[in-house]
Amino acid sequence: MSMLELRNLPSVERVLNSTALESAVHSFGRNGVVDLTREALTAARGKVMSGEPAPTAEDVAHQVLKLIGELAAPSPRPVINATGVIIHTNLGRAPLSEAAMWAAQAAAFGYSDLEIDLGTGRRGSRQAHLQSLLRRITGAEAALVVNNNASALLLGLSALAAGREVVVARGEAVEIGGGFRIPDVLRQSGCTLVDVGTTNRTYVRDYADAISDDTAAFLKAHASNFRIEGFTAEVNERDLADLGDGAGIPVLHDIGSGALLPTERYGLAHEPTPQESIAAGVGLVFFSGDKLLGGPQAGIVVGKSDLVQRLERHPLARAVRIDKMSLASLTATLVHYVYGDAETEIPVWRMISADPDTVHARALSWSDAVNSAKSGKTSVLPSRAAIGGGSLPGETLPSWTLSVAPQNGASPESVLAALRSQPTPVIARIEDDTVRLDPRTVLPDQDETVLRALISVMDQASLS
Repeated sequence: MSMLELRNLPSVERVLNSTALESAVHSFGRNGVVDLTREALTAARGKVMSGEPAPTAEDVAHQVLKLIGELAAPSPRPVINATGVIIHTNLGRAPLSEAAMWAAQAAAFGYSDLEIDLGTGRRGSRQAHLQSLLRRITGAEAALVVNNNASALLLGLSALAAGREVVVARGEAVEIGGGFRIPDVLRQSGCTLVDVGTTNRTYVRDYADAISDDTAAFLKAHASNFRIEGFTAEVNERDLADLGDGAGIPVLHDIGSGALLPTERYGLAHEPTPQESIAAGVGLVFFSGDKLLGGPQAGIVVGKSDLVQRLERHPLARAVRIDKMSLASLTATLVHYVYGDAETEIPVWRMISADPDTVHARALSWSDAVNSAKSGKTSVLPSRAAIGGGSLPGETLPSWTLSVAPQNGASPESVLAALRSQPTPVIARIEDDTVRLDPRTVLPDQDETVLRALISVMDQASLS
């Protein structure tokens, strides 16, 4: 390392006076640009000490502009999901309906009647309308909404069973995404886990034999992201509710995905619904708002009035309450179910119910557009789309994909990376050494953006 090179590093003032930063100082503020300039110079000093030549003031200024761009970039960024996974956890799960988006925007834009009764002028409940919709849809006596389903379950266990025992079938002491484990939630809420049965077979008598003076609840947890098949047996909600009623023990049912429509209608396996659990006599049902329900992130609890009231009164309820924008968009999403237009208005259900012929036609139109632009050759191949998001494990829908086979030394990974680097990133997948894009998970008004990105990437990579 040459000490001369270190002395050649420009000063903060020289960088600030460069023409490249004139507008940045005006829009971002001098103090902010000074801080970023010092950060850029510190990084440059480290490179010089590693043997690299000292950058010019203009070089550092351009690095400062890059840092400003990174700070000012929207996050999370909008992307296009062409993976064929409908509820993609890494991509934000369920896209909202247009009504739900407008509702969230309206709630954010100004003041609202969040906690005021406009009729009396007194303080009201932020959940009153939401609760009314949930009662109507599920048939439950009462409802409560918090910020996510993990919070809902934690609140339920804390309010009803802290310091006491909760009986869980051994095959339902599951782990879902992000390391969220039922036994850990029980411990965190102050409960003692009593597991019964075996991994693959549990009977009503197993629950009955576990009842003690300390038993506070029976907990059923739907295995939403895996399946156990073969020599199995589990206790259904009605039989467990009958046992609980006789012993004065409430049944709590975590169904996870929040399906409010019958999944069998679309050729999929049955997914538990809150309507079924309520009809079976379950005390409380817990489910997500941003999976098969198709709304924003939320944890929803429906069930018996006395149990819901205990959750509402618990101190943890305020810590996990839903914010006004999520509340507004969830309300708008639930209205779709009341009106009966969920299948056409909620993107998740529009994707699930999409006719394969329609998906095929879109894939063909993509292929024609790319081929006519002389950007490369593509083909349309049959495929399967996954539900995703910890819902309906192993279940897929017939679909069609646009297939791009990289040529001239390009790799599928490089094509995926190039698609991700577009102004609106496009997320695709690799299958059989080809890049696949599935129209089923692409919103209809995004087709032109997908094609621009794909044509640009194929031109740059000279794939044809």
